Amino acid sequence: MEAKEMVEKICQVLSDKQASDIISIHLTDLTVIADDFIIASGRSSAQVKGLFRYIDEEMSKIGIEPKRSEGISEGKWIAVDYGDVVVHIFHEETREFYHLDKLWDNGNNVTKYED
Repeated sequence: MEAKEMVEKICQVLSDKQASDIISIHLTDLTVIADDFIIASGRSSAQVKGLFRYIDEEMSKIGIEPKRSEGISEGKWIAVDYGDVVVHIFHEETREFYHLDKLWDNGNNVTKYED
């Protein structure tokens, strides 16, 4: 699955489970870390963990497994690495503190997901 298709699929999965403020950031010209970041928020640690579990299940159904994931037990900031796409699921307050949205925004590479 190409990165663009993966971004669309993951954003849809997050939207289905009521994640808020879902954005994708295209990074190709900025870093070799990944082609895209997806950033989304949950209202509680339980929702953040649930969003991760749902993404993991839905991606596994189509044969895509994460290379690694971090932060699952705390549920404040979960990062899931799918190679070309890295997903960041934040508790709302943690997202405000780290401002990844602004850190990687170069003025024309951020897309807000609209279902």
